[in-house]
Amino acid sequence: MTAMDPFLALMAAFVAALGACVGSFLNVCIWRIPRDESVIRPASHCPHCNRPIPWYLNIPVVSWLALGGRCRYCRGPIAVRYILVELLTAALFLAVLFQAEGYPRLLGMRRLDDWLLVPVYCVFTAGLVLGTFVDFEHQIIPDSVTWGGLAAGLALSPLVPAMHDTTVWYWALLLAAVGGAAGFGLLWLVALLGEKVYKQEAMGFGDVKLMGAIGAFLGWKAVLFTTVAASLAGSVVGLTLIALKRTHLQGRLPFGPYLALAALVWIYWGPLLWQAYFRLLGRA
Repeated sequence: MTAMDPFLALMAAFVAALGACVGSFLNVCIWRIPRDESVIRPASHCPHCNRPIPWYLNIPVVSWLALGGRCRYCRGPIAVRYILVELLTAALFLAVLFQAEGYPRLLGMRRLDDWLLVPVYCVFTAGLVLGTFVDFEHQIIPDSVTWGGLAAGLALSPLVPAMHDTTVWYWALLLAAVGGAAGFGLLWLVALLGEKVYKQEAMGFGDVKLMGAIGAFLGWKAVLFTTVAASLAGSVVGLTLIALKRTHLQGRLPFGPYLALAALVWIYWGPLLWQAYFRLLGRA
């Protein structure tokens, strides 16, 4: 950071703060959307005593730490999830920014060809965080993340063709549509076959829709990568739980978070891993 251009350092600080603020709003969405409540009204309030929370007690990260994770009025506990989502969103936004030209290349992450990909991927990342935490708590993925993500991917692609490695807007739109269809269709087929084999629902339809959104944002290659990587991650966790004799937890772990994790890996390293894999095949 000492060698970084002052403007880029200031941009990093701004993006981190923005990520924390977005994370604060995501916390509202995580709590209210599954309960069919408005995310706008009423204003933020304590879930225990319902007292409104003034702005100076609602500063991301800072307020939770200053209050010791408790409401100032009733001293009811405020879940650690609130600060976790704020910090996670800030860190993920920063990771996207550090892929842009001029920043240190962290952990071998790929470079973004277009600065406009930074806000696009931040929007996509926020949706993944929202879907992940709702899925953990309620075993559902909101339509605002799935269908909304699919629509956003299709709408943004012609505006930022670099999302699909092109400069032609209509080609980007076509690739987004192909990616969305590939993601939706592939996971729908997996869900259908799983239901036939196991005689019960093997995968929620929310996961199918989420993969459609991933395909619309990231393309068909990301669909293949995300499917394989998420399945591997799920297998590793499943085997770990078996080894720890915690098999009763397997049914409580949704598949959506694995898809979100794999999609994030694609954003940061996916194209590089894709190229490395095919170079390895060429040498075999």
